[in-house]
Amino acid sequence: MLLVRRTACVVLLVAALVTAVAPPPGSARTAVVVAAVDLAAGRTVRAADLALRLWPPELVPAGAVHDLAAADGRVLVGAARAGEPLTDVRLIGEGPAAGRSAAAVPVRLGDAAVAALLVPGRRVDVVTSGQRSDQPILLAEDAVVLAVLAEDPRVRGRLVIVSMPRGTATRVAAASLADQVAVTLRD
Repeated sequence: MLLVRRTACVVLLVAALVTAVAPPPGSARTAVVVAAVDLAAGRTVRAADLALRLWPPELVPAGAVHDLAAADGRVLVGAARAGEPLTDVRLIGEGPAAGRSAAAVPVRLGDAAVAALLVPGRRVDVVTSGQRSDQPILLAEDAVVLAVLAEDPRVRGRLVIVSMPRGTATRVAAASLADQVAVTLRD
C-alpha cells in the first residue's frame, strides 16, 4: 500500500510539473530568428549564426525577422547576444557592402556634429583633403554606416563603423591613420 501511494505521488508530481512548464494546448507560438551566438556589429550574418525559436506572440518585438533566409547575408548594425531576436532595423540589406567581399572599417570623424547626422544604414562617401585642400580625394563611394559609437571624451572625434568593398576598405583604413577623413551624405 505504501508503494502504491509513493508511486501515485511521483506520477502526480510529474504531471504537475509538465502542466506548469508546458504551454496551454492550442496556444499560438511565432517563429522568431535569434542570434545563435554572440555577434559583433558590422558582421555579415550567415545562417549558421542564427537559430529559429518559437515565442509567445505577445513577446515578439515589432519588426522581428521570422525567416532564416531573410537574415542570411545581411549586415548586423549593432552587436547581438546569443538568444537575442533580430529585427528589421538591426539588419541592413544586400548590396556591394553586404557581400562576402565587404569589410567593416572604423573611421574617426573630427566633426561630432556630422557623426550626429549618421544612422545605421545611411549611405556615405568617405573623403580626405589630400595634399592640397582644393583637391579632395574620394576614398570610398557609397559606403554603408553600420554603427556610430558613443563619444569618448578622452579621444577627439566620434568613431563610425562603415562597410565597403574589401579593397576600398584597406585604402580607407590606411588613409585614416595618416589623414583626417570626413564623410559626405548621399541621397
